[in-house]
Amino acid sequence: MKRIKFRVTPITLPIILFAGAIALGAILLHSRPALAGPAISWVDALFTATSAICVTGLTTVDTGTTYSLFGQGVVLLLIQLGGLGIMTYTALIYYLIRQRVALNDRFVIGQGLQHDKSQPFGSLLVRIVTWTLVIEITGTILLYAADSRGFTLFAALFHAVSAFCNAGFSLYSDSLMRWQADLGVNLVIMLLIITGGLGFAVVVELNDWFAAIPRRWRRRPAPRGRIVKLSWYSKIVLLTTFFLIVIGAAGIAFFESCVTQPACGRGVTILAGFFQSVTCRTAGFNTVDLTMMTNVSLYLMIILMFIGGGSGSCAGGLKVGTFRVLIAFLGAQLKGRSQAVIGRFAVEKKIVHEALVLLFFSVVIILSAAFLLNITEGGLVPHPQSRDLELKILFETVSAYATVGLSLGLTTTLTVLGKIIIILLMFTGRLGPIVLIAAVQSYQRKELFQWPEERLLIG
Repeated sequence: MKRIKFRVTPITLPIILFAGAIALGAILLHSRPALAGPAISWVDALFTATSAICVTGLTTVDTGTTYSLFGQGVVLLLIQLGGLGIMTYTALIYYLIRQRVALNDRFVIGQGLQHDKSQPFGSLLVRIVTWTLVIEITGTILLYAADSRGFTLFAALFHAVSAFCNAGFSLYSDSLMRWQADLGVNLVIMLLIITGGLGFAVVVELNDWFAAIPRRWRRRPAPRGRIVKLSWYSKIVLLTTFFLIVIGAAGIAFFESCVTQPACGRGVTILAGFFQSVTCRTAGFNTVDLTMMTNVSLYLMIILMFIGGGSGSCAGGLKVGTFRVLIAFLGAQLKGRSQAVIGRFAVEKKIVHEALVLLFFSVVIILSAAFLLNITEGGLVPHPQSRDLELKILFETVSAYATVGLSLGLTTTLTVLGKIIIILLMFTGRLGPIVLIAAVQSYQRKELFQWPEERLLIG
């Protein structure tokens, strides 16, 4: 009898590693040493492990009171692993031990982390991990200095890593609402979120650019191979990120008032608007009660969550680059151009095609999950009796798929089937639908023929 061989293709390796890390994390979180109180179900342990490794932040149990210091440490480790990505660490180990990166690892990681193919891939990995640790340690020190009474040293480390990895996990049941008017804590958390959501390649390039400023002032030539100018890609990511943050902050601050947020003043409303706009980039923290916000603000936050952060970053969502390509494609269609132009370059047609595919599958996945959640959570009741359940489900679905972690209170009331749906949604959102599609296609045989074409009316 002929054996059926299962071949692990390069594109399936991240899926296997992520799934393995989630399973191990669930086992550890379900163990007695990880719990500070009564036992939790396997579904809740699996939910927390998935949310942590996918840097989402949605929780069915309270992290600060349910888990012991060991359990919180497990969550922190899963967040760190998920933030950089399992494959990043795998390739880094290969590089440090053997001084070379396997071609398969380069294929899987390079598309997301390395937009400049001229840079040495192995050294880029080392710089990414090094800068991640430097930023997280700096954030820990700044948070502890901003409020040493509110943050213990471990709590400061936990929230700094959670913020940079765009996870949104908090050790406090009200997230960061107690620091709503604290400018120092807000600024530190926002800077960590933004930095973690730009993309590792952009962060490394920004470091080189800032390091070259004193040299430019002194008009000294740059060392050979040193980046002294921001690339076209980095400029697009930075400008689009700035635009989304400002527009989101202005919209949220405008649509919110002291009626919906009783404890705020004008300055605090603006600060809260900026914080919520930044945290929608897939971070998951909140300084205001989301259930008291206006529907207009919540829909604006849904749009921001769906867009997400930069490619090759800790953030999820459609990604800033994809959003900018789609805007350029729409502009080209309106202007009658054959190319989608951004700045002084046109986007490759292959990239435009991939952006459209990603948009299509993202919308289909979100709507399908929302449809299923309406069945499992809604109970098929008449529309007048469901009240605001549809908005809660849509908000939860986009938050899970974009690995944001914000919720309108639906997470803790989910049924077992509802939790499983959100788990699958978080897993799909973190890996990306294109990776999952490519994994399936890697086992398919390529057709060596073409079908006859026929015209079909559309529109």
